[in-house]
Amino acid sequence: MDLQVIDNATCTFCGCVCDDIKLHTDGARIHKAEKACVLGKAWFLNHTAEAQYPAAMVDGNEASLEAAIERAAELLHEADLPLVYGMSNTTCEAQKECVAMADRLGGIVDSHTSL
Repeated sequence: MDLQVIDNATCTFCGCVCDDIKLHTDGARIHKAEKACVLGKAWFLNHTAEAQYPAAMVDGNEASLEAAIERAAELLHEADLPLVYGMSNTTCEAQKECVAMADRLGGIVDSHTSL
């Protein structure tokens, strides 16, 4: 299999924004991520363009997006101290909304980098 090499790719996973990553790809998936840290390698090697999961799930079952949003709202409303976690692959605007939601719910915010 011939792999195309993409030089100087940027990894946005943890926020360090490393921009010297060398990716080896067959056009559909990445097979190697040189110079990436363990988090970056996991991110590049385990994400694909094709949809692998349903748009939403509730209690382990496929659900409509509307049903999933409704259930999430119920859980957040019932929570004593909701945790807003992750957001490494979201825009600044989405992160701002997550922080506002945590503030409104009396919750807390954490980044995946706390691991």
